[in-house]
Amino acid sequence: MAVNFQPSLLDEGSLFALSPIFPGEGRTLLSNHAWVELHRDWVRGSDQLFERLMEKVPWKAERRRMYERTLDVPRLVSFYGADEAPPDPALDTIRRTLSTYYQPELGEPFCTAGLCLYRDGRDSVAWHGDRIGRSRTEDTMVAIVSLGMPRRFLLRPRGGGRSRQFELGRGDLFIMGGSCQRTWEHSVPKVAHANGPRMSVQFRPIGVR
Repeated sequence: MAVNFQPSLLDEGSLFALSPIFPGEGRTLLSNHAWVELHRDWVRGSDQLFERLMEKVPWKAERRRMYERTLDVPRLVSFYGADEAPPDPALDTIRRTLSTYYQPELGEPFCTAGLCLYRDGRDSVAWHGDRIGRSRTEDTMVAIVSLGMPRRFLLRPRGGGRSRQFELGRGDLFIMGGSCQRTWEHSVPKVAHANGPRMSVQFRPIGVR
């Protein structure tokens, strides 16, 4: 698949590695016992990982029934369940490392990997929470590794309230925890112009979508 991606000169030639983090460090507390953490530049060599995943992942275009019409989902996706090997060994390393860091608080490991590709500024995801399965009624965590060019990631309380904005890109790690999936919503809005494609890799416990 051809996309217009320009690797960073700062990341060029970097070997894959994960920076040490301390769970809870820099944690932002939201309402209703929800929280988020942002760890910048967590993945070193993220541009090379982006390029490998572009080639290896069997990206799929989905269609969904919305507003009495069947529409194209404005992004490409791929999903790897708990019993499936991820498309690159680095994703397995990331999943195991996240489990090591957060399992004492989460109470279980991260098991699945979902990938979304935002090819340009027209690709997006509407307001939603990951509420399929146990996350509809239970606290959980969703870990997002952002690869490629930065895009805005928005959060707002479910039912209305002041929104929060983060810019995620090139190896950033973003954790949503507590009641975040039930009591808050998140989105990646369309933009008039995007510097290039962005990839989101989401790690979740079993039974959470």
